[in-house]
Amino acid sequence: MQPRNMSMSGVVDLAAVKAAQEAKAKAEQARAEAARQGGGPGAVSPADLVIDVDEAGFERDVLQRSTEVPVVIDFWAEWCEPCKQLSPVLERLAVEYNGRFLLAKIDVDANQMLMQQFGIQGIPAVFAVVAGQALPLFQGAASEPQIRQTLDQLVQVAEQRFGLTGLAVDPEAEPGGAREAVEAEPVGPYDALLEAAVQALDSGDLGGAVQAYKNVLSDDPGNPEAKLGLAQAELLQRVQGVDPQKVRKDAADRPADAEAQILAADLDLVGGHVEDAFGRLIDTVRRTAGDERDTVRLRLLELFEVVGADDPRVATARRALARALF
Repeated sequence: MQPRNMSMSGVVDLAAVKAAQEAKAKAEQARAEAARQGGGPGAVSPADLVIDVDEAGFERDVLQRSTEVPVVIDFWAEWCEPCKQLSPVLERLAVEYNGRFLLAKIDVDANQMLMQQFGIQGIPAVFAVVAGQALPLFQGAASEPQIRQTLDQLVQVAEQRFGLTGLAVDPEAEPGGAREAVEAEPVGPYDALLEAAVQALDSGDLGGAVQAYKNVLSDDPGNPEAKLGLAQAELLQRVQGVDPQKVRKDAADRPADAEAQILAADLDLVGGHVEDAFGRLIDTVRRTAGDERDTVRLRLLELFEVVGADDPRVATARRALARALF
């Protein structure tokens, strides 16, 4: 089974080592099968390369798919004139790239929660999700050469870092095969509890999500999906209802205040500003001592868990933390 706790409630990076390994094997198998049979099982129709996604299907159609192929997200609205210029270009390139990425179109008017979760201030906005990790690509107008360059870099990173070689495409395949492949996954022993946690996250019930993940961990303390999901849910719970402007002002006014910096770092991470969050807490470690310093250090370690130990930004921050401490 692919990891189920890849909710994007808050744009944070997700651990993806297992997902990447499974994705690489699946993609290679699909391509080999398609080469032997001229398409056949594992191949998708060109029509499957551009899909409309809503909040209900986000986990299935974006997060789970991102363990097989990079998913480019086009946030758009009917009233947005620049969107009407950008979207057709992305759709054409999705077909031209022949399975190297999947284009997911999200109408922000109908999916306000997703817009908020990604921290989008204006559209068009284009993100990518690769093996569960969210990456901002660009916002606003962009020329086709710029878009191609960005997509080429995305495809290269997805293949080199995560082993995602894309989808096998067969012009004769029946549309709908891409989603059927996801839905055919086997069921694991904690799927019901993990699914309940994901649904709670997506509905904004952070307390319910925390409890669902704790229920899994009570039986399986080492479950990596539940540990990561719990860290994410608790992070979102800490920033729920806070005034971002006040939090950032307090942090700016009181640079040595551990609690102010910790809350600001939480907001940084939820907004996708990973390096800012890490840097803020490392600077605070330098400015504090005793119990305050230890509190900051422990929160930083928690944020490392949210982002994932395999992320190079975590490795860099760990070295910086060590220098700050010693």
